[in-house]
Amino acid sequence: MTSVLWFRRDLRLRDNPALHEAAGDGPVVALFVLDPALLKPAGAPRIAFLYRSLRALDEDLRSHGGRLIVRRGDPVNVVPKVVKEANASAVHVTGDFGPYGSKRDEAVEKALGDDVRFVRTGSPYAVTPGQLAKKDGEVYKVYTPYYRAWKDRGWHSPATTISGRVDWHTDVRSDDIPKDPELPATLELPDAGEDAARKTWKKYHDNALKNYGDERDRPDLDSTSHMSMYLKWGAIHPRTILADLGPGDDTYRGEIAWRDFYATILATWPESAREYFNPELAGMDYARADTKAFEAWTKGETGFPIVDAGMRQLLAVGWIHNRVRMIVASFLVKDLHIEWQHGARHFMKHLVDGDLASNQHGWQWVAGSGTDAAPYFRIFNPITQGQKFDPNGDYVRRWIPELREVEGKQAHTPWELDAPPPKYPEPIVDHKKERQVALDRYQAARAHSSS
Repeated sequence: MTSVLWFRRDLRLRDNPALHEAAGDGPVVALFVLDPALLKPAGAPRIAFLYRSLRALDEDLRSHGGRLIVRRGDPVNVVPKVVKEANASAVHVTGDFGPYGSKRDEAVEKALGDDVRFVRTGSPYAVTPGQLAKKDGEVYKVYTPYYRAWKDRGWHSPATTISGRVDWHTDVRSDDIPKDPELPATLELPDAGEDAARKTWKKYHDNALKNYGDERDRPDLDSTSHMSMYLKWGAIHPRTILADLGPGDDTYRGEIAWRDFYATILATWPESAREYFNPELAGMDYARADTKAFEAWTKGETGFPIVDAGMRQLLAVGWIHNRVRMIVASFLVKDLHIEWQHGARHFMKHLVDGDLASNQHGWQWVAGSGTDAAPYFRIFNPITQGQKFDPNGDYVRRWIPELREVEGKQAHTPWELDAPPPKYPEPIVDHKKERQVALDRYQAARAHSSS
């Protein structure tokens, strides 16, 4: 019997359990639905990378006698229509545990009716949300015990490749994959697709992984793997990466666990994508987001070099080093006193690797309202953070042309020069003063919450 394999966040042919299940039914229709509900909030960089990933998947399918069927519209209408056109008896998917995705899948399953099976196999995670719980059945809210249980449980080995033995059903109408949206001339995107993901991972594994534990906080050294954008669309599965890690790679292994942990938190508390996981700080006094200060932050024109370098990197490549993500987030929430949701939304618009669970809960961590949250009184000093993690100023000079002629770590305090660079702005706030304002507002919110 013919089945439909509905691709979502699993844009690959290797290590794809849903493909195995679909191929076991008989001929397979490879389908991707361009869902306006997901495309609308995404920025041009992530959409462009998605389209390029779809083209790469289509090329892979064609090399195996198949092709990707692309349709635009609401999946509740599109998927049953494709099923009818292909005379299919089942729809196979990789499970989706996000707030929108889980509800969408329930609606599609209902629309298919009793005569068409809706089969969920696997997930985009090493350990699927819902598979780990404490002895009392409660979901882990703290990362460290979750990580111990995650490691003890383990994960499946990569699935065997069978793409060359699939009977692809191609006699179904397809829309064209759209042209890339217009991108800034300076924006650089990495190669997309499964082959690019595996090549990127192999190069990193063979040459730089050994330095990850020591250098991961150094944006000037660019010692991270850049695999997050491939994991976002499932061009590679995390278990494929985990299978290559050795006993000495625990720090990197832990980053995969954080991704699984945040996915579990979002699946269990879907409202945490928009609302405070810890409501204690929901009543804090925040500034409006439609201010010149917020605009300066988005453009990388705050006068604090490490902050501006990070925000300009975001605009230039659709990605920011993780340490710098924390620094710029802390600056927005605790120096500019702007609520975390505004920053999270800006990130999701511009990040190629924008993942709702990791992004929102990363912001909540910095804001002091999430799981394992940094205490609110831990306020990153943007000057000392820059001096510590970009000690020679190389990262700052790369992304801020106005500071290219400033030598060494002086790039983090250009206002101290006898002749400050004329085109670079002065700091828009006094960090020491705003730190105290943040602490005072925090104490007021706690007092109000407990009263």
